[in-house]
Amino acid sequence: MDIVYELERFEPLDDQERSDKKIMLGSIEKYPDIFTRENELAHFTASAWIVNPARDKILMAYHKIFDEWAWCGGHADGERDLLAVARREVEEETGAKDLKLLSDGIYAIETVPVDFHYRRGVFVSSHLHLDVCYLFETPENQTFRANELENTGVKWIPIEHSVEQTKEAKMIPVYTKLNEKLKLIGR
Repeated sequence: MDIVYELERFEPLDDQERSDKKIMLGSIEKYPDIFTRENELAHFTASAWIVNPARDKILMAYHKIFDEWAWCGGHADGERDLLAVARREVEEETGAKDLKLLSDGIYAIETVPVDFHYRRGVFVSSHLHLDVCYLFETPENQTFRANELENTGVKWIPIEHSVEQTKEAKMIPVYTKLNEKLKLIGR
């Protein structure tokens, strides 16, 4: 699906999403490299909030760089189909199969600041991730596996404990919002 179309039809929940929608659409218009890491100031990423069928647990991976349990996702790396990126990242990071998209298009959007860090021994400057999140459901009774390059574990976390898994203060409102949105859509 075309990301501009998806973003244009996305209904923001709050001021944060309204502002981020404007930033994302403006960035697509202004920067031809916004879907690649060549844009060192900001670039698109896709993430997934993954729930079990009972919708009382979140599937998270223990992220090596950030040293915490986190949502799954990754860089667009030139791909404009961010739903495909999110799905691929979930499969790569967890081994999850039978992913069912629960939201009609984009579930949430975030402009996430990323602190400088080293990735595979290479310095990465601080920058922004223009993140588009999708909501997936997958069965609990499957075998998950970590991706040795990116994480050290995968597990189901009760939804009421998902927010406390992060050590990054900036992610607390993100995970809180994702859980609140889940309550709004019901079963």
